[in-house]
Amino acid sequence: MATVLITGCSSGIGRSAALAFARRGDHVYATVRSATDGEELRATAASEQLQLHTPTLDVTQPDTFGDLINTVTSDAGSLDVLINNAGVLIPGAFEDISEAQLRTVMETNFFGPMLLTRAVLPFMRRQQKGLIIMISSLSGLAGLAGDVAYSASKFALEGATEALRQEIDRWGIRLALVESGRYATRLDRSNGQLPSDYPQQSPYRSLIESKLSDAAQGAEQAMNPAAIADLLLRIADADTRQLRWPSDPLAVAVLNKLHGLDDTARAAFLDEVSDIAWWRDGFEHTPADSGRLET
Repeated sequence: MATVLITGCSSGIGRSAALAFARRGDHVYATVRSATDGEELRATAASEQLQLHTPTLDVTQPDTFGDLINTVTSDAGSLDVLINNAGVLIPGAFEDISEAQLRTVMETNFFGPMLLTRAVLPFMRRQQKGLIIMISSLSGLAGLAGDVAYSASKFALEGATEALRQEIDRWGIRLALVESGRYATRLDRSNGQLPSDYPQQSPYRSLIESKLSDAAQGAEQAMNPAAIADLLLRIADADTRQLRWPSDPLAVAVLNKLHGLDDTARAAFLDEVSDIAWWRDGFEHTPADSGRLET
């Protein structure tokens, strides 16, 4: 039985992962931003008699991380797996989003997981073992128009995780990056709505509206987050130092395609999968028939 700490568990990937680990007998601490966010998860755990706790945690408040880690390790006696899942996506062109919004994305998607990781490392070093999984995205491998802030946060997470692995490998601590495509979570853009305060006269508005419209039209293609939970179980059980784990066929295809491409070929590939050349060339948007990269 492992002790597993997972962030962002009120819905989506976090909720699915928390239940998957608990159902196989692991001791799970599934964090939520507020007590009310965890009501449904607690009810499910109680009905199934699972060892699942729902402590509150805001990943943008690192001064609270120490107390959480102390609580988990004191109660359970170990901390074997940390899954950094909590994240946020704010739609909009880079010129239109505010500095506060940009910082919110970076604080949640990059500083949160990295600082929580730093908080658990002393304990895992003393154990001489542990697994830390970062829920990344194809946006951390291929930046697309309309996702500058989100891509920046995921690119930063990718690079920091790859470097950190070299620092902590000697203590038997594994690191993994989950490269995910589009899943039906709260980060999904399928509601097709811009924020009410989005600039009406923005020269980028048609780009963002088209991006959200395409996402709404393709909502049925969003995958079940339970598939990520299954992958997380496989990573936890694996005896390998593999760093990047694509979560679905799209992620596999993108990883394979991007590997070894020069800048020109990479740009052409991203144009193809994102259906964004119309914007750069100044034309009206005509939706492509083929599938495109959605992260």
